[in-house]
Amino acid sequence: MLFYFSCTGNTLWAAKEMAESLHEELINIADKDTWIKHYQLKAGEKLGFCFPVHGWRPPMFVRNFVQHIQIQLTNDTYCFALCTAGDTIGEAMDIFKHDLHNKSIMLHSAFSLIMPESYVGLPFMDVDKPVNEKKKITQAKAKLNSIIPQIANHIKGNIHLTIGNWPKINSRVIGGFFTKHLITDRPFKVSSSKCLHCGKCQAACPVNNISMTNLHTPTWKHNGSCLACFNCYHHCPVHAIEYGWMTQHKGQYYFGRNK
Repeated sequence: MLFYFSCTGNTLWAAKEMAESLHEELINIADKDTWIKHYQLKAGEKLGFCFPVHGWRPPMFVRNFVQHIQIQLTNDTYCFALCTAGDTIGEAMDIFKHDLHNKSIMLHSAFSLIMPESYVGLPFMDVDKPVNEKKKITQAKAKLNSIIPQIANHIKGNIHLTIGNWPKINSRVIGGFFTKHLITDRPFKVSSSKCLHCGKCQAACPVNNISMTNLHTPTWKHNGSCLACFNCYHHCPVHAIEYGWMTQHKGQYYFGRNK
């Protein structure tokens, strides 16, 4: 049983690859029904979590799901987690491990994959150039191929975690500021002269935070659900969506965009 949450598709790709190779059921955390079901693992069935890193932390959407999950484990349940990030993950897995511990779930192994960058909400942040994007995906595929057998064989420990320099400062200090001040949909705006009213931004939002009544110009709901994942921005085919001035003249990315 593998729970996943994905925004720009990096995590979805990794989760699908793992689920297929490990013959595990793939469950999308973003589906409403996922939150209300009671899960019971079978003997020998693995429990996995796959999610992106936001601000050197697990997304609050994922953390909230862990708080709500109703799941019955077996005596031999092996639990693993894999996160994706554009650079480093800091203490994201330590935070996630603590969240699981609060639900009496032991995390046996943790992995991270470096994937193409998608966060564009700060002046110095932009997507990777095409050459680096391709290189990251190639390296991620090779690394995932080495991770899957370790999960299959129930290898334990923090394995292949790219925590970077100053992980505590990044996750606890900068990550705290990120969560409090930068996760908001307030700066999003749409150029009415560019907008095609196609609804792709609404469909791309993993938390259903965009409204398009009768296919009019999209509006954000400002209800606190936005993750600032920028999936709406990245999926706009005419670059009509901006995040204030932060995203002007920046690139777009989602997994499979350049295929």
